[in-house]
Amino acid sequence: MVNLLDRFRGASVRSLAERRPRSVAGQVFVLQAALVVLLVLGAVLALLLQSRSDSDREARNRSVAVAETFAQSPGIHDALTSPDPSQVLQPLTETARRRAGVDFIVVMDTTGLRYTHPQPERIGQRFVGTIEPSLAGRVHTEHVDGPLGDEVQAVVPVTGADGRVVALVSAGLQVKNVTGVVNRQLPVILATSAAGLAVATAGSALVARRLRRQTHGLGPAEMTRVYEHHDAVLHSVREGVVIVAGDGRLLLANDEAERLLNLPPDAEGRAIEDLPGLDPGMAQLLASGRLATDEVVLAADRLLAVNQRPTDRHGASGTVATIRDTTELRALTGRAEGARSRLNLLYDAGVGIGTTLDVVRTAEELAQVAVGRFADFVTVDLADPVLRGEEPRGSAGADMRRTAVSGIRDDHPLYPRGRMIGFLPSTPQARGYGSGRAELVPDLSRAPGWQAQDPERAGQIVAYGIHSLIAVPLKARGVVLGVANFWRSEKPDPFDDDDLALAEELVARAAVCIDNARRYTREHAMAVTLQRSLLPRALPEQSALEVAHRYLPAQSGVGGDWFDVIPLPGSRVALVVGDVVGHGLHAAATMGRLRTAVHNFSTLDLPPDEILGRLDDLVGRIDQDEGDRDEGPEDPGGMAAGAGMTGATCLYAVYDPVSRRCVMARAGHPLPALVHPGGTVEFPDLPAGPPLGLGGIPFETAEIEVAEGSQLVFYTDGLIEDRTRDIDVGLELLRDALSHADRTPEDSCKAVLEALLPAHPKDDVALLIARTRALGRDRVADWDVPFHPGAVAGVRAAAARKLEEWGLGDLAFTTELILSELITNAIRYGAAPVHVRLLHDRGLTCEVADNSSTSPHLRYAATTDEGGRGLFLVAQLSERWGTRYTAHGKVIWAEQPLPGAAGHPRGAGEAVLFDVLDVEPI
Repeated sequence: MVNLLDRFRGASVRSLAERRPRSVAGQVFVLQAALVVLLVLGAVLALLLQSRSDSDREARNRSVAVAETFAQSPGIHDALTSPDPSQVLQPLTETARRRAGVDFIVVMDTTGLRYTHPQPERIGQRFVGTIEPSLAGRVHTEHVDGPLGDEVQAVVPVTGADGRVVALVSAGLQVKNVTGVVNRQLPVILATSAAGLAVATAGSALVARRLRRQTHGLGPAEMTRVYEHHDAVLHSVREGVVIVAGDGRLLLANDEAERLLNLPPDAEGRAIEDLPGLDPGMAQLLASGRLATDEVVLAADRLLAVNQRPTDRHGASGTVATIRDTTELRALTGRAEGARSRLNLLYDAGVGIGTTLDVVRTAEELAQVAVGRFADFVTVDLADPVLRGEEPRGSAGADMRRTAVSGIRDDHPLYPRGRMIGFLPSTPQARGYGSGRAELVPDLSRAPGWQAQDPERAGQIVAYGIHSLIAVPLKARGVVLGVANFWRSEKPDPFDDDDLALAEELVARAAVCIDNARRYTREHAMAVTLQRSLLPRALPEQSALEVAHRYLPAQSGVGGDWFDVIPLPGSRVALVVGDVVGHGLHAAATMGRLRTAVHNFSTLDLPPDEILGRLDDLVGRIDQDEGDRDEGPEDPGGMAAGAGMTGATCLYAVYDPVSRRCVMARAGHPLPALVHPGGTVEFPDLPAGPPLGLGGIPFETAEIEVAEGSQLVFYTDGLIEDRTRDIDVGLELLRDALSHADRTPEDSCKAVLEALLPAHPKDDVALLIARTRALGRDRVADWDVPFHPGAVAGVRAAAARKLEEWGLGDLAFTTELILSELITNAIRYGAAPVHVRLLHDRGLTCEVADNSSTSPHLRYAATTDEGGRGLFLVAQLSERWGTRYTAHGKVIWAEQPLPGAAGHPRGAGEAVLFDVLDVEPI
């Protein structure tokens, strides 16, 4: 309505202005200009008077300052007491006068006779002015008619050392010079006043122009006609307008207001409270004078929207109210509000459901989103296999587990969470599960099929106040996963078809999230199963280390972390920890391939740096092979799942219990920790090799001596790295958790995980802690062998005596045969020096070392061959044998089980020997 009035008023004003352009705006402008001119003239006069006063005061101040300065200047007393004071003072006063800008400086004695004057002929004459105040010690200023004309002068005393006045000094300016200063300033004053007048005139012109624009040049008659037009429009619009005075009287009500409020014809001028037929609520609002914005008031059978504002912006002298009939609009608004709330519910469901990949949590989110906004109680029943990540079996509604329960109260009689429910075919849940369509039950008290499930509980539910139900199957990819049940109790109206459509759309979104969580649960379980199957199930038996280990998969999926403990010849043990970048089945499978490769390379008994070098080559070949395969015609972009290996890290260490030394090398892996027997924790500085798969960069080893009872701690980066803390903080937490030497490796594993692992780890963790043991000198025997065949017999005899000392006499025969063959081969085909070592551990190990790198080969000798059976005989007499290369040569070793071990009866060595030589025992 306001826009309509504005347009109508503009059209009326334009038409009247075109017919009669006369206006009083020009007269207003002339009046304003005259006032401005008078103000400017008054200001100029005041400025002139003020300037004259200021000039006079300036002249007096300057005269006093110059006279006092000269009276107190150094040497004036000497000049006054000189034989001719005028000769000394005249040049000084003239110089000071010119510099000070005054017209004269006169020095006189106490009788008024001048010593100096700008006109030398007046020297010696009496001073024109009053000197008595100055003789009394005061400064005196005055206007006089002196020799130079009308003057402003100051007289100051010159006092001696005893305080008496000995002379007088006068300085001053002529009045015409002072006035000249004012006259020189007058043009500036006038120019400033003219500028002010121009600005004021421009402002007056702008004001007059604005007035002309606002009144459109109209006079009183024209303005009267404009308001007549406004009055016509006011009473013809379809919106009520009411103006109320500050004392509560009705000043104006247009025709629409009279119709909507049922006002009598004589309503204007009467008090609001006295109007008959006016609704009390509306009367109270209009009489209150308070602000109101689209406030809905029920009047008779209408809903009226009222907007009320004060008529005076600076005070509440009255109010104006506009009234609109919103009865029909209210109904449309209600339906739109319902649609908006449904859209908001669906939006919140899209945001709030499926925040995790957990089936149970997703079902709970569905229940929590719908409670209070759509239903009073929500229950979610899922087929039991779905909770395990499997697809449901069968189409019946039996064997569903209540996964989520949420409601406006907790004392409801519905089945509790976790209950296994077998729904009867007559229930809406079973029908919906079987058909895949939602079921609406408007009145539960009249639903015998639903009551048949549990008559007693059904009675409790109805008595509790729950009266309506919607059961919607959770269906995704054509598979029904369960049923979501929406119960209503607070709202008396039952669910209708619109509610059914909303429930179906809500559940459809949740079903996709539940299915994604189910599939993730299945894949996660498969990956965890694969990961654990590829990790060592039981550590091998060995005597060098006491080992404890942990593997924890990440919450978001397993990764490629692994560890291993590999026994090596000579009672040594290899410790391995690795990490394949990434998560899921591909990372777990890649971890299995690397772990198998490490086992195979370990059988070669290579040093750690060479082991990592071979792994690096293997990873590079795997990446290249998988990259070529993924870029085939079926996947030109190379974007197939699991395409290539993104990298891996590894730490490989070999511990020797005889020398108590540990040789380590790492490929991009975190540093290990070494816990000394006293509890001190350090991180040995190992050379940092590149991650596996980069190629081209050799790896380096580091060798440390480890005291017996120390703990070697190997781990993956998931243990120390976390988004909420820095890696240095993680290392310090690890140091604190390990600084207890009295703990067993098993206890240390528990303490480390409790101190460092968050509640929901983002990466998987592998932890391996090994406490070192030493093989005592009483279990080791070694000899240096002279480099000639005759020395073999002496070593054999010494070995037999050592075996008798160890209680291993049953192994003496086979040990002598093995040593004979190995030492003979070392002397015949190797290089000096030759060294023999026996190790008594879980088995008996014979080692023969020489300085040749020639590799021995096992072959089968023919019946007629005189030699070639040595290594074959060693292989038959021992449980295992092999070659280990060192920095200076090689070591050939052979292991035998101890007597009494399973599968090795007494006399087995002799039987093997006779079988190899193809002879019968005597």
